[in-house]
Amino acid sequence: MVLLTSPPDLDLRHRRGSRGLRRVNLALFAAGLTTFMSLYSTQALLPVLSRVFGVSPTASSLLVSLSTGALALAVIPVSSLSERLGRTRIMLISSVAAAALGLLLPLSPSFPVLGVIRAAQGVALAGVPAVAMAYLADEVHPEALGGAMGRYIAGNTVGGLLGRLIPGFVTDLAGWRWALGVTAVGALLLTLAFWALLPRSRCFQPSRSGHGAVLRHLRDPGMRRLFLIGFVLMAGFVTVYNYLGYRLLAAPFGLPEWLTGLVFLMYLAGTFSSPAAGSLADRVGRRPVVYGAFALAAVGLLATLPNTLPVMGVGLFVFTAGFFAAHSVASGWVGRRAAGGKAQASALYLFAYYAGSSIGGSAGGLAYEHGRWPATVGYALALLAVAALAARRLTEPAAHRDGPRSGPSARRRTEPVAEARPR
Repeated sequence: MVLLTSPPDLDLRHRRGSRGLRRVNLALFAAGLTTFMSLYSTQALLPVLSRVFGVSPTASSLLVSLSTGALALAVIPVSSLSERLGRTRIMLISSVAAAALGLLLPLSPSFPVLGVIRAAQGVALAGVPAVAMAYLADEVHPEALGGAMGRYIAGNTVGGLLGRLIPGFVTDLAGWRWALGVTAVGALLLTLAFWALLPRSRCFQPSRSGHGAVLRHLRDPGMRRLFLIGFVLMAGFVTVYNYLGYRLLAAPFGLPEWLTGLVFLMYLAGTFSSPAAGSLADRVGRRPVVYGAFALAAVGLLATLPNTLPVMGVGLFVFTAGFFAAHSVASGWVGRRAAGGKAQASALYLFAYYAGSSIGGSAGGLAYEHGRWPATVGYALALLAVAALAARRLTEPAAHRDGPRSGPSARRRTEPVAEARPR
């Protein structure tokens, strides 16, 4: 006799097509926008800030590294805090604190002060990405979780794009202080929209799992594979975007700097591919979709090899679509696999993800220095191969197919298949 296992709160979760799910999707989309606008708001301004404050390009780049590094270090403790205080409370406090710190950036009198505020902003921003995936896993019905996760990732991609484009355009018109100010005001307005739209938690159960949950996830071979996938995906993605600009500025392309900056528009590919991949994974399963995303990214990488600008542009678009599709499915898989301590599970994934950005992205620079673009593509393809090998034996536990359980009050309900009735 085959047994079905269902969480007791399954009927409370937001289903596909419901008004509650639409509010969740809009709220988390706004959260992704405000978080990643703030996180990357200084990246396009690095040359200007280097000139204004008289610091080297390496020192100027710390304004990005300090915020992303602080975020990576904060996601795990913040996720543990959310298990006690609640998902919505942590996300709202985090987004408001980050927006307030953003308003201080244009007032910075010196480069060190600017760096300190950026580091503090990274810590504040950690609350949204650390908790958002766990909130979705708690509140969204399993049949719609992949699509909801994909829409949240789409908000991340648009936010990252706006955080790079808006400051660059405003700086040309009014200077870097106005650029950071306009971005901060936009982030604050999006935070208010997030606050107004986010439904209150209905399925959250407080837990004191803390470090025990972190160790439990690290002992799970499936979770370790998912964390590895996040690490190598981001390592390859950051490598491509870090060094593509050097290729476009050099012969045979010789593009101007302002035009190479528009390469970030390719992020729009992820706006469409991430929710599509998440929804498809809900219908046909995660493994075939993630393998399709890997293949898409690999084909796109190969298309960037010819010295033909239109072909390379199409290849970059395809690669970006494949990356965000794979990231959407993998991050959603983490939430589905975690039977408890979902916030810690998503935080560990994000820690690996941002570690891949800093460590793998730097290693990709060695590939570019030794073999230029062909070596860079080879490096990124090797990382995709590692991700594919990690996913090869990755399965979703049968106990989680009807949705994860959370909290001490969760009960197991088992019924014969022939007698199972909708609740």
